[in-house]
Amino acid sequence: MKRSSASNNFTFPRDFVWGAATAAYQIEGACNVDGRGKSIWDTFSHTPGKVKGGDTGDLACDHYNRYAEDIELMRQLNLGGYRFSISWSRVMPTGRGPVNQAGLDFYDRLVDALLLAKIEPFVTLYHWDLPQDLQAIGGWDNRDVAGYFADYAAMMVHRLGDRIRFWTTLNEPKVFVFHGHGTGQHAPGLQDDRLTVRVAHNALLAHGMAVQALRASRPDIQAGIVLDFWPPEPASDSPAEKETTEKMWQKEQSWFLDPILRGHYPVIGWREYGDRVPQVKPGDMALIAQKLDFLGVNYYSRDVIGPSGQIKPVPGSEYTGFDWEIQPKSLHKLLVRLNNEYELPPVYITENGASYPDEVSADGRVQDPKRLKFIRDHLVELHRAIADGVDVRGYFAWSLLDNFEWGVGYSQRFGLVHVDFPTQKRTIKDSGKWYSQTSRWNGFSRND
Repeated sequence: MKRSSASNNFTFPRDFVWGAATAAYQIEGACNVDGRGKSIWDTFSHTPGKVKGGDTGDLACDHYNRYAEDIELMRQLNLGGYRFSISWSRVMPTGRGPVNQAGLDFYDRLVDALLLAKIEPFVTLYHWDLPQDLQAIGGWDNRDVAGYFADYAAMMVHRLGDRIRFWTTLNEPKVFVFHGHGTGQHAPGLQDDRLTVRVAHNALLAHGMAVQALRASRPDIQAGIVLDFWPPEPASDSPAEKETTEKMWQKEQSWFLDPILRGHYPVIGWREYGDRVPQVKPGDMALIAQKLDFLGVNYYSRDVIGPSGQIKPVPGSEYTGFDWEIQPKSLHKLLVRLNNEYELPPVYITENGASYPDEVSADGRVQDPKRLKFIRDHLVELHRAIADGVDVRGYFAWSLLDNFEWGVGYSQRFGLVHVDFPTQKRTIKDSGKWYSQTSRWNGFSRND
C-alpha cells in the first residue's frame, strides 16, 4: 500500500471500495404491496411493546418507491459500492415454493439502476427478516429451514448472478441468534437460552448450504458472510479478567468464526456451553466451512469486561447517541488479531457508523461533526491495519439513510443522509459530503 508522505494524509489502496450499507426491512417499506409476504419483523414490530414508540417498518424510507432518488444520492456521495439486502418474503412470500415475480422485478430494476450509475451491488441474502411462514414451522430451530434458505439463494443467483458479483449469505448471525432467541429484544422475540446455540448451528449450516448453491449456479461469483464483532477487552491485566474475556470471545465471536474458517467450534466456548451444545451430525462442519471469497466485518465498539463478566463503563470515554463507546483503536486491534490468528480471505468493513440526534438547520444543512469525526478516526485505524498487512478491500458506512433501527424504531439516526420521515425528504449531511470527497480522492487529510 502506498502511504502518503504527510503523516496526516491517508491514501487507501487502489480499487478500494467506498460504500454505504442498508437492509431491506429498515428502508424499503411497501410491506403489503405487490405480493410481498409477511416477515418476522412485520409481526414483531406490530406486537405492542416490542419496538420503541410503537414504530414499524411499514413505510420506513419508502425506498421501494424512491430507489431511483436514493441511487442519485449514492451518485452524489461518489459511492463505488452499495450493500443492500433482499427481502426473502418479497421474492418468495412463504419462504419456499412459489416465487413472487413482482418482487424479483423490483430487485432487477434496483440492480440495473445501480450498474447504470456505476455502483457495484453487494447483496445480502438474509438481514434478519425471516418469512413468517417459516417461523411458523420453527424458524431457525428447524433444520429444514437451512435447505429452504439454500433454495432461495439458488433462485436469487440464477436471477441476478449475471449482474451481481458479491453475495453475502447471512448478516450478523450472532445478533439474530442471541437477541432474537435469547434476550427477545429482536424478532422473533423468543427468550430461551437453550435454544440459541442450536439455532446458531442451523444458521451456520444455512450459510454453508447457500454458498454451495451460489457456486453451483454461478462459479464466478464472490461468496462471503458478514459477522459482527464487539471485541471484549479486559478492564485490567488481572488473570481473572483475561480468562473471563477469552471465554466471552469464544462464546460469542469465535463461536461463528471458528466453524467457518477452521471447521470446528472453539474449545473453550464448547466447554462453556456445556449441555447446551448443538447436535453436530457427520458432515456438518465440512459443510459450514465452505471456502470464502471474502469476510464482511461489522464493527461499532468494544466491550470492556470486569472479572465476573460484566460490561463496564469506561471513565473518560466518549459515547454515541446509542450510548456505545467510541473506540477506533479497537478496530485496528481486532483486524490485526483476526489476521494473526486466522487464514483470512479478503476483508470488507461492511458496517461502521454512529448514531446522533441530527436536525436540519434553518439553512437546510445537517451539521454532524461528531459522526464525521467518528468515521474519519475509524478510517485512520483501518488505514493502520492495512499498513500492518490486513487485506481490507473496502469500507461501507452504516448507513446510507436514517432508517428503522430495529427495536429502537426511528429514535436513532445513523445515516449519511438525513430522512425527514413524515415527508420523506432526504438531505445529505455534512458527514456525507465529507465522505463523498474521501471517496473521490481515495483518502483524506486528518486536518480536513
